[in-house]
Amino acid sequence: MSANLRVHSTLCLLALASLAGCTMHSTDSTEIGIVIHKTGLTGTRGISPTVYAPGATYSFPAFLTDWAVYNVALQNLEMVADKNHGDRDDRDDIEFKTHDGNDIAVDVTVAWRIDQAKAPWILEHVGKNTNEVKESLVRPAARSIVRDVLNTMTSEEFYVSDKRYQKAEEARDRLAKLLEPEGVIVERVILGEHHFHPEYEKVIHDKKLAEQTAEAMVSSGKAAEQESNRNLETARGQVAQEITKAQGALDQAKLRADAEFYRAQREAEAIIAEKKAHAKGVEKQNQALSGAGGRAMVKLRVAEALAGKQLIFVPGGGGKSGLQTLNVNDLLSRYAASAVAQKSSSKAESE
Repeated sequence: MSANLRVHSTLCLLALASLAGCTMHSTDSTEIGIVIHKTGLTGTRGISPTVYAPGATYSFPAFLTDWAVYNVALQNLEMVADKNHGDRDDRDDIEFKTHDGNDIAVDVTVAWRIDQAKAPWILEHVGKNTNEVKESLVRPAARSIVRDVLNTMTSEEFYVSDKRYQKAEEARDRLAKLLEPEGVIVERVILGEHHFHPEYEKVIHDKKLAEQTAEAMVSSGKAAEQESNRNLETARGQVAQEITKAQGALDQAKLRADAEFYRAQREAEAIIAEKKAHAKGVEKQNQALSGAGGRAMVKLRVAEALAGKQLIFVPGGGGKSGLQTLNVNDLLSRYAASAVAQKSSSKAESE
């Protein structure tokens, strides 16, 4: 192209721009913009690959361009049974059958956002705004995949939070894998309330109540058993303490009894020794008195006993008159022997 032709073309474009005028387009803080060139006069005809950043204002020739805006903030697709919440004015929860054949409906929320880098592709193949992307792509894909994942669960598994969480993560992974090439990023899949058929709901409720009651009884029984074991151990401790105390008292009593027995034994041995010594002395004394010296001592003691006393001579018997002769020596011997024997007997009895 010659220089004159290029200048002419530029002048024509400026003239057209002047005739057509310009229009202003802005993006909010969470929005991006895409420009569409209607003709080749303002650039390559069609969707521009340029993504216009949030929070700015842009000027384009009027009538020659179009403008598309996407909200790239996190979006929540709420499919719930409550008509006062969610994206629809009527019931919108996901209905399906469980693996064991019961009808169930589940509230589902999908958190998603648009991939900014793929916004031109989304504009060309999916929808011209965020709402169209949600309704034409995210909603149908989410309902289909979530239903396929959840209908592998049994009815009772819906009452187990860990099972629900695992299935929600599985649904998120599958949905993200499907939508990522389409320019949609799936952040989370959240399972809300679930609703069985009323009759089955009552059966499940009664069963869960019975199980909870049984668990409570088992727990109560275990608690009672533990309390009984604690009481038993306490009683054993107290008994052991009392036994130890009684054994100590018994040992002390035995020690006192042994000491008393030893004292009495020693005292008895001393008494026996003393008595034996005394008896030996008496025996010796008797042996001494049985000799001639003993008889002389006896006579001396009789004489001492009769000293100062009056002696009476009694007439003898028979037909004869006169005094009976008295053998004083024999009388003294008999008296002394009787006195000594009586004294020895008295000492023995007193000892």
